[in-house]
Amino acid sequence: MKLTYSFGARIGGSKYPVYLLFLFITLLYQQNVQAQQPITDPTLDSILTIDLKEVIVISSFKKSMEHKAQSKPLSTLDQYLESSKKVTMIKRGAYAWDPMLNDMGSERLSITIDGMRIFGACTDKMDPITSYVDVSNLSDVQVNSGQQGARHGNTIAGAIDMRLEKSNFKPTGWTATVETGYETNNASRIVGGELNFSDERFYLDTDIIHRKAENYFAGGGEEVAFSQYEKYNLSANAGYQVSKNQKLLASFIFDEAHDVGYPALPMDVSLARAFIGSISWIQTEYIGELTHWETKLYANTITHVMDDSKRPEVPIRMDMPGWSDTYGFYSQAKLTLDNHAFLGKIDGFYNRSLAEMTMHPNDPNEQEMFMLTWPDVHTLNYGFYLEDNVNLKEGALKVSTRFALQSFNVTDDFGLNSLKIFYPYLERRQTRTLKSVSVHYQKNFKKLQLNLGIAYGDRAPSVSEGFGFYLFNSFDNHDYIGDPEMKNEKVLEGNFKIGYALKGFTIGFEGNYFHTRDYIIGEIDSNLSVMTIGADGVKVYTNLSYANLYNLSVDMDYKITTELDWSGLVTYHRGTDHNGRNLPFISPFTYRTQLTYDDEHFSGTLSLTGALDQTKFNPGFGEDRTQAYAILSLSLGKTFSLGKNDLYAKVGLENLFDTYYSTYSDWNNIPRMGRNFFMTLSYAIN
Repeated sequence: MKLTYSFGARIGGSKYPVYLLFLFITLLYQQNVQAQQPITDPTLDSILTIDLKEVIVISSFKKSMEHKAQSKPLSTLDQYLESSKKVTMIKRGAYAWDPMLNDMGSERLSITIDGMRIFGACTDKMDPITSYVDVSNLSDVQVNSGQQGARHGNTIAGAIDMRLEKSNFKPTGWTATVETGYETNNASRIVGGELNFSDERFYLDTDIIHRKAENYFAGGGEEVAFSQYEKYNLSANAGYQVSKNQKLLASFIFDEAHDVGYPALPMDVSLARAFIGSISWIQTEYIGELTHWETKLYANTITHVMDDSKRPEVPIRMDMPGWSDTYGFYSQAKLTLDNHAFLGKIDGFYNRSLAEMTMHPNDPNEQEMFMLTWPDVHTLNYGFYLEDNVNLKEGALKVSTRFALQSFNVTDDFGLNSLKIFYPYLERRQTRTLKSVSVHYQKNFKKLQLNLGIAYGDRAPSVSEGFGFYLFNSFDNHDYIGDPEMKNEKVLEGNFKIGYALKGFTIGFEGNYFHTRDYIIGEIDSNLSVMTIGADGVKVYTNLSYANLYNLSVDMDYKITTELDWSGLVTYHRGTDHNGRNLPFISPFTYRTQLTYDDEHFSGTLSLTGALDQTKFNPGFGEDRTQAYAILSLSLGKTFSLGKNDLYAKVGLENLFDTYYSTYSDWNNIPRMGRNFFMTLSYAIN
């Protein structure tokens, strides 16, 4: 801890602590520079790899009903992500939860779909990237903590990559699946299907799903108004094997949501639509030891429309549409030299973000008011990433670095002049350099595995933080204004994981520390007047001197029998700024335990999830104390063989005791769903 603190103090100086990282690299290289295979114990396979990656397995019926072991197979992607050890979700309703990683939000995250950069079109974060895919599209979600996620872009908290499911030229021929589900609490109806063909030369995977839900009810039967939603999603993936080592792939996703209610917010969403497409070239053998060359071109466009037309009483009617278009590429390859495994990647993206607000007075004699909340900001980012995985005696070393240039261009004159009210000398264009370097070391003992890492990274302000114009935050009831002249946010990160394994039992103790200089957050400016009727004041995004975040967790898994498994997780989190103030949305002490049974024909899950009182809150950001809670849920599943085909049925009961509760991450303390019975049926045609 002393070492970490001394490193953190250097960030604010005239030089970055990169020299210290390279010193650490040199010391580790001295341990062993020979090409030796690490000595491993079979029981260590279940412990984490050197990159501390977490994989959330989703997997649909293309893989022989693999996801039947999930406690709720047709749940939303939000619920899958919430099962992660590091990911938590901010909830503003029943739809489109906003992911956080290491208690940090989307501005500090790199969120990708199969490596593609994509950005939301809502100034109020009502359309996180995760809302534009469905579990029917995905095989898994990879979660990389801190600078381990720099492969996907500059980040502070880490990266979440949602990987599309592909048949990958398996000789399965034609397969199909029909699936449906129903939930009693909010009358949620789910209908979907897949039709796939795959052989050794060509594959085509298609799926479609429709979800529709009414208002849900909290514990005790209280209806949560404006929590309804409806969503359509369809996707197609295709691949053509040009030769033994060459593949041409293409993917397309269409996602559209209508009539989405947000009970924690003053507005709802009438439309959230995304078109997402890509084309890839993969060459597994290229030149000598240079292999696995992959190049991808992609594009996506998002339209998001907020309105309050279905709210019975509002001070003034508003329409708030937003648009986000992104075009990008990446090209990466692997190189193996002796005991070094290199990965090199170049990437880039261009994004256009535009959002506007029109206010319609209740008095028809008054004029409408118009403003640009995102002033048509064009962002161009291009960078280079390199990592080296070194095989050491009884261990491994991973060194990675990223360098990128990012430019902003405010293209709308009206929007630029609006910002010049506060920043008279604001230039239309600006360019920033972004950097990342990390070192992770893994040491294997007979039954023990040790992971240690230190890293440095930075990020530019987001579009909202840099160029937002009177963005209303209903959580703290303030308008927010961006500051394009802010410094980059810089972080020094330290992390560790100790894993111990016996036959059938593993335990891991993991922690990380983020010392963030020039931490970006909104602070009250009493000299400014509010724009939103009823707002308490105006906050301007600014750089704090620094902030500290700590995350600790202990996770255990015990294989009681071949079919029966027990797992448990406890976590502790803490976040403060340079004045000792609590940072917002920092999780209290949480716990989770689960008993799972799974054999060839039957599966069952009994789980308990809970948290202690949230006492480390900050009223200045709209937070208050949330009470402790404990939620019990169970599910049962059964597979029926119908000739060559399979029918899988699963039923479950969530929030068994109909507890009324709200968590620290529930926007404006909206209550969670009460008791809910669900049932899913899936018929796989082989």
